[in-house]
Amino acid sequence: MILRDFELTLPPSQRWENLTLANDFLFGKIMSDAELCTEMIRRILPDIDIGHVEFTQLQKTEKYSLDTRGVRFDVFAKSDSRKIFDCEVQTSDKKDLPRRTRAYHAVLGLETLKTDTLKKSGTYNGMPDAFVIFICTFDPFKLGRHFYSFCNICNEDNSLKLNDGAVTIFLNARGKIDDVSVELKAFLDFMLGKKSDDPFIRRLDERLNEAKQNSEWRRNYMLLLTREDEKYHEGVTVGEKRGRSEAFNAAIDFMKTRGMTNEQINDFRASVLKTSEEE
Repeated sequence: MILRDFELTLPPSQRWENLTLANDFLFGKIMSDAELCTEMIRRILPDIDIGHVEFTQLQKTEKYSLDTRGVRFDVFAKSDSRKIFDCEVQTSDKKDLPRRTRAYHAVLGLETLKTDTLKKSGTYNGMPDAFVIFICTFDPFKLGRHFYSFCNICNEDNSLKLNDGAVTIFLNARGKIDDVSVELKAFLDFMLGKKSDDPFIRRLDERLNEAKQNSEWRRNYMLLLTREDEKYHEGVTVGEKRGRSEAFNAAIDFMKTRGMTNEQINDFRASVLKTSEEE
């Protein structure tokens, strides 16, 4: 009952029955189906032999020490063609995506150092190609494109590629120009809640409807939101306390510069302390 009451406080777009595939929780659950994940990646990378996705892991978190920030993959997948994929859903523009991709590629690189393929090859050439893919519901570069891809090239000669196997892709579901296939456009439209007669999109829609009937997933989603809400309010409380402390110290320093006596300063300190206790 408590979770249901909390759900009623959410904006309509965040309520379970109104979620689209652009919700990272549902995206991860549905793309745990290797067949669906394979088809999605094929539509994004039609000119690359990706093979078949043989392994997917959801909400995979990597943290290499207690004092470092962790990286959480929405969908981490490997294919039988020696390629690895990190697929992320992004619905808000925090202006940090380009630099975030550095963190994801770094973690993918460390992940491949553990693989048997690399150990057997005895050389870094055994590292698989790594694709970091952000599926956005906004245009991260404001150029109207649906598709932005990046790889390392020589600044002095753009025809020279580094061929390090690292590729970064940003998809914009709200693109304005005709730069992607009909199949990929249908998928991007579905990320915004638009349906079509495309067979793959119909399968995704069926899985989405089935997911919304899963009471356990709904409960887990709500628990996730409540934890995030608690962390937010804890952060606000800590920020308020820190702000008060800084303001208090600044006031004391100001009083000293004005030549106020220790008695006056102590009276002020006691007054602030009393107010804090009453709150």
